[in-house]
Amino acid sequence: MAVSTIYSTQALNSTHFLTSSPSSSSKQVFFYRRQTNRRFNTIITCAAQQTVVIGLAADSGCGKSTFMRRLTSVFGGAAEPPKGGNPDSNTLISDMTTVICLDDYHSLDRTGRKEKGVTALDPRANDFDLMYEQVKALKSGIAVEKPIYNHVTGLLDAPELIQPPKILVIEGLHPMFDERVRELLDFSIYLDISNEVKFAWKIQRDMAERGHSLESIKASIEARKPDFDAFIDPQKQYADAVIEVLPTQLIPDDNEGKVLRVRLIMKEGVKYFSPVYLFDEGSTISWIPCGRKLTCSYPGIKFNYQPDSYFDNEVSVVEMDGQFDRLDELIYVESHLSNLSTKFYGEVTQQMLKHADFPGSNNGTGLFQTIVGLKIRDLYEQLIANKANAPTEAAKA
Repeated sequence: MAVSTIYSTQALNSTHFLTSSPSSSSKQVFFYRRQTNRRFNTIITCAAQQTVVIGLAADSGCGKSTFMRRLTSVFGGAAEPPKGGNPDSNTLISDMTTVICLDDYHSLDRTGRKEKGVTALDPRANDFDLMYEQVKALKSGIAVEKPIYNHVTGLLDAPELIQPPKILVIEGLHPMFDERVRELLDFSIYLDISNEVKFAWKIQRDMAERGHSLESIKASIEARKPDFDAFIDPQKQYADAVIEVLPTQLIPDDNEGKVLRVRLIMKEGVKYFSPVYLFDEGSTISWIPCGRKLTCSYPGIKFNYQPDSYFDNEVSVVEMDGQFDRLDELIYVESHLSNLSTKFYGEVTQQMLKHADFPGSNNGTGLFQTIVGLKIRDLYEQLIANKANAPTEAAKA
């Protein structure tokens, strides 16, 4: 990979591109952009392989971090902040993946949002032009100097250099909000946590761990809800896969949120992605696993599978209600699921056991996050193989 020199220049009001001549073996592109008082001078590299881009959308506190850890583990290597960089960086880098937090594209710091009376969920508090420019550059094999939103101080820190990875994951509130960014995604996921479960989780976390009062928790949720409903929740209609977390139906009037019903909603017709199914593809299945083969305490476990419609799209839905007592017995469930994109028998169970201490490992959130991670690995391998074969096919033509 060839890396150009970093040049310091006057910031301009618009974005300009400077590229080398077509005969040159390397490529240089620069983004110059003025926004508030920040300046981004982006150096650029030329990569031989195009980056695959995955988008993950969810509200705050809905399990994005846990999903990222499961996903990066599938590709190998621990995801860590950039070495020698800002200790408050939100970026995570592993052997094959780079995870970018879209909070870094806030155009207003914490004080600025307060002064203007907007939340971080409001599009007016985010720079979608810069987000699009930089995701597009990384997808094309071009490094960028990405801004950093400091969650500790609430300020916008100096930018950090991000090299194009093999797999780029953009996670946050708005990966599918802007149509230009949405069209850059090779695959997209939405984590859809119901209001009842979200409220139960927040109470458990904020009252037990942070000492917040019930009244303050309710006020915080209600303050965010209008912007969430307007700007975040509608993105799920664009997702290729949705992991929906709901209260259990196995316990009447349950309000604790400890036992969950989780649905994996998979869009049909997505290139390089074949939906998972239970027993018989296209059928409607309800299955209560044998208690002698799968240990589970009250209220037990129930699976469902069916074709369905979701925002006018044909989808396949696999559902799990209840939780596991012994993860090593998950192989029994895995053996009845098809199109898992595993490389060997029992790989789903192995991944779940590997991260048994992660939140959701005893229920459908961990199971379906793991399965989606394996499906993304398969999608990536198919995409790369297709691109490698393209020159050969073109030569034959």
